[in-house]
Amino acid sequence: MAQRDIMSGLAKGLAAIETFTADTPRQSIAQVATASGLDRATARRCLLTLAHLGFADYDGKFFTLTPRIMRLGTACLATMPLPQIMQPMLDRLSDDLGQSTSASILDGDEIVYIARAAQRKVMSISLTPGSRLPAHCTSMGRVMLSALPEDQVARAPLAARTPRTITDRAALLAELARVRSQGYAVIDQEVELGLISIAVPLYDARSRVVAALNIGLSSHHADAGQLAELYLDKLTAIQSELRKVLI
Repeated sequence: MAQRDIMSGLAKGLAAIETFTADTPRQSIAQVATASGLDRATARRCLLTLAHLGFADYDGKFFTLTPRIMRLGTACLATMPLPQIMQPMLDRLSDDLGQSTSASILDGDEIVYIARAAQRKVMSISLTPGSRLPAHCTSMGRVMLSALPEDQVARAPLAARTPRTITDRAALLAELARVRSQGYAVIDQEVELGLISIAVPLYDARSRVVAALNIGLSSHHADAGQLAELYLDKLTAIQSELRKVLI
């Protein structure tokens, strides 16, 4: 793609939007400039444009995104066939097992939930389509990372979510090799204490990993070492079913 075909203003505006996270929902111009790598004047114009269009609120010092920004994400989810295919399957599986089930895709170093059926709350935060979690310490993240070349894995620092989180890159790569070999990933309280989960990759008809499917539950209900015995057959059945329809 030729550089003349790239709209730099749009790219800068998107970079400003991406600086707003759960940890930084309210930011000043200086904070956005630092986080995005934009100069202060450019960050200011981007933020004021977002406020003018209704995508952000501005109180004279700090900016916060408004619900209007959700149009960007929901438009994407609405045009993706996978969530529409997955949701009825997750509902059926969740009702059958009495546990929460989810599907996600990989976006850089994070997973993005695209469908979910929750029987009970298993995390301290609410998970809905569009929610994000680190890929390196989630079961769905690990099955998708295991399909990538090693030089594309864990380029960002591995943050510890709990004392059990793997934060050493060599150790993570070794775990991903094991996940790749066995075809599934089990997480034992690495993303949040008290949460265990098992996930399998979802393949398209060309055997490419396009998403992941998991079952998550409280560690009070089972031991992580039991998850494959309890749930792997159910997950792989859906995995096989989807492989026939994902192009």
